[in-house]
Amino acid sequence: MAANLPTRFDDMDVVHSLAYGPEPSQKLDIYIPADAIDKKLDVIVFFYGGRWTYGAKADYRFVGAAFAEKDFIVVIPDYRKYPQVRFPVFVEDGAKALAWVYDNIATYHGNPERIHVAGHSAGAHIGALLAADAHYLGNEGKNRSLVIHDFAGLAGPYAFTPGEPDLEDMFGPPKNYPDMRVTTFVDGKQPPMLLLYGDADTTVKYANIDKLKQRIKKSGGCVQTKIYHDVDHIGLLGALSWFNPQGASVGQDLSKFYNSSTQKRSDLMCTQVKK
Repeated sequence: MAANLPTRFDDMDVVHSLAYGPEPSQKLDIYIPADAIDKKLDVIVFFYGGRWTYGAKADYRFVGAAFAEKDFIVVIPDYRKYPQVRFPVFVEDGAKALAWVYDNIATYHGNPERIHVAGHSAGAHIGALLAADAHYLGNEGKNRSLVIHDFAGLAGPYAFTPGEPDLEDMFGPPKNYPDMRVTTFVDGKQPPMLLLYGDADTTVKYANIDKLKQRIKKSGGCVQTKIYHDVDHIGLLGALSWFNPQGASVGQDLSKFYNSSTQKRSDLMCTQVKK
Protein backbone atom coordinates (compact mmCIF):
# COMPACT_ATOMS: atom_id res chain seq x y z
CA MET A 1 0.00 0.00 0.00
CA ALA A 2 2.90 2.38 0.63
CA ALA A 3 3.60 2.52 -3.09
CA ASN A 4 0.22 4.23 -3.56
CA LEU A 5 0.96 7.11 -1.17
CA PRO A 6 1.56 10.53 -2.71
CA THR A 7 5.20 11.53 -3.08
CA ARG A 8 5.81 15.28 -3.03
CA PHE A 9 8.55 16.90 -5.05
CA ASP A 10 8.79 20.54 -6.06
CA ASP A 11 5.41 21.93 -7.08
CA MET A 12 3.51 18.69 -7.68
CA ASP A 13 2.30 15.57 -5.93
CA VAL A 14 2.76 12.12 -7.42
CA VAL A 15 0.64 9.07 -6.66
CA HIS A 16 2.65 5.99 -7.64
CA SER A 17 1.59 2.63 -9.01
CA LEU A 18 -2.17 2.64 -8.69
CA ALA A 19 -3.59 -0.59 -10.08
CA TYR A 20 -6.01 -0.26 -12.99
CA GLY A 21 -6.15 -4.02 -13.51
CA PRO A 22 -4.99 -7.30 -11.92
CA GLU A 23 -1.77 -7.80 -13.92
CA PRO A 24 1.60 -6.63 -12.50
CA SER A 25 2.13 -4.23 -15.41
CA GLN A 26 -1.33 -2.70 -15.10
CA LYS A 27 -0.25 0.20 -12.90
CA LEU A 28 -0.26 3.96 -13.42
CA ASP A 29 1.24 7.09 -11.88
CA ILE A 30 -0.68 10.35 -11.43
CA TYR A 31 1.01 13.76 -11.40
CA ILE A 32 -1.02 16.44 -9.63
CA PRO A 33 -0.25 20.17 -9.43
CA ALA A 34 0.35 21.08 -5.79
CA ASP A 35 -2.39 23.72 -5.87
CA ALA A 36 -5.01 21.39 -7.36
CA ILE A 37 -7.14 21.31 -4.20
CA ASP A 38 -10.68 22.54 -4.91
CA LYS A 39 -9.95 22.55 -8.66
CA LYS A 40 -11.25 20.36 -11.47
CA LEU A 41 -8.36 20.18 -13.92
CA ASP A 42 -7.95 18.84 -17.44
CA VAL A 43 -6.35 15.40 -17.61
CA ILE A 44 -3.63 14.11 -19.95
CA VAL A 45 -3.19 10.35 -20.26
CA PHE A 46 0.24 9.77 -21.82
CA PHE A 47 1.28 6.45 -23.37
CA TYR A 48 5.05 6.13 -23.72
CA GLY A 49 6.78 4.36 -26.60
CA GLY A 50 9.45 1.68 -26.85
CA ARG A 51 8.63 -0.51 -29.85
CA TRP A 52 5.84 -2.13 -27.80
CA THR A 53 8.64 -4.09 -26.06
CA TYR A 54 10.26 -1.89 -23.41
CA GLY A 55 9.81 1.22 -21.30
CA ALA A 56 8.46 2.09 -17.87
CA LYS A 57 6.29 4.87 -16.49
CA ALA A 58 9.03 5.90 -14.07
CA ASP A 59 11.19 6.96 -17.02
CA TYR A 60 8.64 9.61 -18.02
CA ARG A 61 8.51 11.70 -14.88
CA PHE A 62 9.62 14.65 -17.04
CA VAL A 63 6.39 14.41 -19.05
CA GLY A 64 4.30 14.44 -15.89
CA ALA A 65 6.28 17.37 -14.51
CA ALA A 66 6.08 19.36 -17.75
CA PHE A 67 2.29 19.35 -17.85
CA ALA A 68 1.66 19.45 -14.11
CA GLU A 69 3.47 22.79 -14.25
CA LYS A 70 0.87 23.87 -16.82
CA ASP A 71 -2.01 22.91 -14.49
CA PHE A 72 -2.87 19.53 -15.99
CA ILE A 73 -3.39 16.27 -14.13
CA VAL A 74 -1.08 13.79 -15.88
CA VAL A 75 -1.56 10.02 -15.88
CA ILE A 76 1.19 7.72 -17.18
CA PRO A 77 0.24 4.03 -17.37
CA ASP A 78 2.46 1.02 -17.75
CA TYR A 79 1.12 -1.73 -19.99
CA ARG A 80 2.03 -5.28 -20.96
CA LYS A 81 4.55 -5.65 -23.77
CA TYR A 82 5.98 -8.08 -26.30
CA PRO A 83 7.11 -10.85 -26.00
CA GLN A 84 4.95 -11.40 -22.92
CA VAL A 85 1.93 -10.47 -25.02
CA ARG A 86 1.12 -9.75 -28.65
CA PHE A 87 -1.21 -7.28 -30.35
CA PRO A 88 -3.86 -6.24 -29.39
CA VAL A 89 -3.19 -6.84 -25.67
CA PHE A 90 -1.19 -3.64 -25.12
CA VAL A 91 -4.00 -1.62 -26.70
CA GLU A 92 -6.54 -3.41 -24.52
CA ASP A 93 -4.43 -2.47 -21.50
CA GLY A 94 -4.57 1.14 -22.68
CA ALA A 95 -8.35 0.96 -22.84
CA LYS A 96 -8.51 -0.49 -19.35
CA ALA A 97 -6.30 2.33 -18.07
CA LEU A 98 -8.49 4.96 -19.74
CA ALA A 99 -11.63 3.42 -18.28
CA TRP A 100 -10.05 3.53 -14.82
CA VAL A 101 -9.10 7.18 -15.29
CA TYR A 102 -12.62 8.08 -16.39
CA ASP A 103 -14.11 6.39 -13.33
CA ASN A 104 -11.58 7.57 -10.74
CA ILE A 105 -9.75 10.74 -11.78
CA ALA A 106 -12.20 13.07 -10.03
CA THR A 107 -10.76 11.78 -6.74
CA TYR A 108 -7.43 13.29 -7.82
CA HIS A 109 -8.89 16.68 -8.87
CA GLY A 110 -9.23 15.73 -12.55
CA ASN A 111 -12.17 16.43 -14.84
CA PRO A 112 -13.37 13.17 -16.45
CA GLU A 113 -15.13 15.18 -19.15
CA ARG A 114 -11.80 16.56 -20.38
CA ILE A 115 -9.43 13.63 -20.82
CA HIS A 116 -6.76 14.29 -23.44
CA VAL A 117 -4.98 11.19 -24.76
CA ALA A 118 -1.37 11.56 -25.89
CA GLY A 119 1.53 9.32 -26.79
CA HIS A 120 4.94 9.05 -28.42
CA SER A 121 5.96 6.47 -31.03
CA ALA A 122 4.46 3.08 -30.06
CA GLY A 123 2.50 4.91 -27.37
CA ALA A 124 1.06 7.23 -30.02
CA HIS A 125 -0.02 4.13 -31.95
CA ILE A 126 -1.79 2.79 -28.86
CA GLY A 127 -3.47 6.12 -28.11
CA ALA A 128 -4.54 6.68 -31.70
CA LEU A 129 -6.09 3.22 -31.95
CA LEU A 130 -8.06 3.90 -28.78
CA ALA A 131 -9.28 7.15 -30.32
CA ALA A 132 -10.10 5.65 -33.73
CA ASP A 133 -11.43 2.18 -32.89
CA ALA A 134 -14.34 2.53 -30.48
CA HIS A 135 -14.53 -1.18 -29.70
CA TYR A 136 -11.58 -1.09 -27.27
CA LEU A 137 -13.31 1.23 -24.84
CA GLY A 138 -16.62 -0.43 -25.65
CA ASN A 139 -15.21 -3.68 -24.30
CA GLU A 140 -14.57 -1.82 -21.04
CA GLY A 141 -18.18 -0.65 -20.93
CA LYS A 142 -17.28 2.89 -21.99
CA ASN A 143 -18.36 5.21 -24.78
CA ARG A 144 -15.31 6.51 -26.65
CA SER A 145 -16.95 9.86 -27.36
CA LEU A 146 -17.46 10.43 -23.64
CA VAL A 147 -14.03 9.27 -22.48
CA ILE A 148 -11.60 10.76 -25.04
CA HIS A 149 -11.82 14.52 -25.52
CA ASP A 150 -9.04 14.59 -28.12
CA PHE A 151 -5.79 12.89 -29.12
CA ALA A 152 -2.26 14.19 -29.72
CA GLY A 153 0.37 11.92 -31.20
CA LEU A 154 4.13 12.40 -31.40
CA ALA A 155 5.68 10.46 -34.29
CA GLY A 156 3.19 7.62 -34.26
CA PRO A 157 3.42 4.63 -36.66
CA TYR A 158 -0.24 4.84 -37.58
CA ALA A 159 -0.25 3.09 -40.95
CA PHE A 160 2.83 0.91 -41.23
CA THR A 161 3.33 -2.67 -42.38
CA PRO A 162 5.48 -4.85 -40.10
CA GLY A 163 8.68 -5.80 -41.92
CA GLU A 164 10.96 -7.18 -39.21
CA PRO A 165 10.65 -10.60 -37.55
CA ASP A 166 9.71 -9.36 -34.09
CA LEU A 167 7.07 -6.96 -35.46
CA GLU A 168 5.69 -9.65 -37.77
CA ASP A 169 5.32 -11.96 -34.79
CA MET A 170 3.90 -9.17 -32.64
CA PHE A 171 1.19 -8.08 -35.08
CA GLY A 172 0.81 -11.03 -37.46
CA PRO A 173 -0.32 -12.98 -39.31
CA PRO A 174 -0.57 -10.54 -42.25
CA LYS A 175 -4.34 -10.97 -42.49
CA ASN A 176 -4.50 -9.17 -39.13
CA TYR A 177 -2.46 -6.15 -40.20
CA PRO A 178 -5.49 -3.99 -41.05
CA ASP A 179 -6.59 -4.29 -37.41
CA MET A 180 -3.35 -2.70 -36.16
CA ARG A 181 -3.48 0.28 -38.55
CA VAL A 182 -5.18 3.38 -37.19
CA THR A 183 -6.19 4.40 -40.70
CA THR A 184 -8.45 1.35 -40.96
CA PHE A 185 -10.88 2.76 -38.39
CA VAL A 186 -11.08 6.45 -39.27
CA ASP A 187 -14.71 7.30 -40.03
CA GLY A 188 -15.09 10.97 -39.12
CA LYS A 189 -16.51 10.12 -35.69
CA GLN A 190 -13.16 9.93 -33.90
CA PRO A 191 -12.15 12.77 -31.56
CA PRO A 192 -10.03 15.66 -32.88
CA MET A 193 -6.40 14.76 -33.48
CA LEU A 194 -3.11 16.66 -33.44
CA LEU A 195 -0.27 14.85 -35.24
CA LEU A 196 3.28 16.05 -34.54
CA TYR A 197 6.44 14.94 -36.36
CA GLY A 198 10.11 15.89 -36.71
CA ASP A 199 11.45 15.94 -40.25
CA ALA A 200 14.77 14.41 -39.11
CA ASP A 201 13.00 11.29 -37.82
CA THR A 202 14.57 8.10 -39.21
CA THR A 203 12.57 5.73 -36.98
CA VAL A 204 8.98 6.43 -38.06
CA LYS A 205 8.29 7.46 -41.64
CA TYR A 206 6.35 10.64 -42.39
CA ALA A 207 3.96 8.58 -44.54
CA ASN A 208 2.31 7.42 -41.31
CA ILE A 209 1.35 10.97 -40.41
CA ASP A 210 0.34 11.92 -43.94
CA LYS A 211 -1.83 8.84 -44.50
CA LEU A 212 -3.70 9.36 -41.24
CA LYS A 213 -4.14 13.08 -41.90
CA GLN A 214 -5.51 12.45 -45.38
CA ARG A 215 -7.86 9.72 -44.15
CA ILE A 216 -9.23 12.00 -41.43
CA LYS A 217 -9.73 14.86 -43.88
CA LYS A 218 -11.49 12.57 -46.35
CA SER A 219 -13.82 11.31 -43.63
CA GLY A 220 -14.74 14.83 -42.54
CA GLY A 221 -12.95 14.52 -39.22
CA CYS A 222 -10.89 17.06 -37.32
CA VAL A 223 -7.09 17.08 -37.59
CA GLN A 224 -4.09 19.36 -37.20
CA THR A 225 -0.51 18.51 -38.08
CA LYS A 226 2.78 20.21 -37.33
CA ILE A 227 6.23 19.33 -38.64
CA TYR A 228 9.35 20.45 -36.75
CA HIS A 229 12.48 21.16 -38.80
CA ASP A 230 15.69 19.31 -37.85
CA VAL A 231 13.98 17.43 -35.00
CA ASP A 232 14.43 13.67 -34.79
CA HIS A 233 12.41 10.88 -33.19
CA ILE A 234 13.82 11.28 -29.69
CA GLY A 235 14.15 15.05 -29.95
CA LEU A 236 10.39 15.34 -30.43
CA LEU A 237 9.83 13.69 -27.05
CA GLY A 238 12.84 15.40 -25.49
CA ALA A 239 11.21 18.74 -26.25
CA LEU A 240 8.95 18.08 -23.27
CA SER A 241 11.92 18.11 -20.90
CA TRP A 242 13.50 21.23 -19.41
CA PHE A 243 16.62 20.47 -21.47
CA ASN A 244 14.84 20.38 -24.87
CA PRO A 245 18.07 19.84 -26.85
CA GLN A 246 16.52 20.48 -30.28
CA GLY A 247 14.41 23.45 -29.26
CA ALA A 248 11.03 22.28 -30.59
CA SER A 249 7.88 23.95 -29.23
CA VAL A 250 6.09 20.65 -28.60
CA GLY A 251 4.93 21.44 -25.07
CA GLN A 252 3.52 24.80 -26.06
CA ASP A 253 1.78 23.34 -29.11
CA LEU A 254 0.19 20.54 -27.10
CA SER A 255 -1.04 22.97 -24.46
CA LYS A 256 -2.49 25.24 -27.14
CA PHE A 257 -4.33 22.31 -28.70
CA TYR A 258 -5.69 21.11 -25.36
CA ASN A 259 -6.78 24.60 -24.36
CA SER A 260 -8.40 25.42 -27.71
CA SER A 261 -11.64 23.74 -26.72
CA THR A 262 -14.63 24.68 -24.63
CA GLN A 263 -16.52 22.25 -22.45
CA LYS A 264 -18.25 20.86 -25.54
CA ARG A 265 -16.20 18.59 -27.78
CA SER A 266 -18.13 19.79 -30.83
CA ASP A 267 -16.80 23.30 -30.23
CA LEU A 268 -13.15 22.27 -30.41
CA MET A 269 -11.46 24.60 -32.85
CA CYS A 270 -9.30 22.41 -35.04
CA THR A 271 -11.02 22.56 -38.39
CA GLN A 272 -8.06 24.20 -40.10
CA VAL A 273 -5.39 21.72 -41.14
CA LYS A 274 -1.84 23.00 -40.72
CA LYS A 275 0.61 21.81 -43.33
